[in-house]
Amino acid sequence: MKFPIVFVAIVAVAMASSVQEETITNESQVSPEGYTFNVATNNGFEHSAEGKIENENTEHGSLAVHGHFKYVGDDGVTYEVRYIADENGFQPIGAHIPQPLDD
Repeated sequence: MKFPIVFVAIVAVAMASSVQEETITNESQVSPEGYTFNVATNNGFEHSAEGKIENENTEHGSLAVHGHFKYVGDDGVTYEVRYIADENGFQPIGAHIPQPLDD
């Protein structure tokens, strides 16, 4: 009889101590020329980006995206990444990301 009571108590403590993730910002706009969005949650996660079509109506048409995201890691440190994603690929920049050496 003690086991179910102890189990229920442990589950109740675990549920009370866990923080429910909630979206605090969720904005987006989409048009034929591109898009923008901004998302944030109560646990420190943020992500925003803007994408635009470049060289439309050519065989070299592409989508160019500029954005950033940040989050709190398991170590308690806030990590932030700014990026460009275009015909040259995904190009992240962040204090914790190694950068290529100049020639």
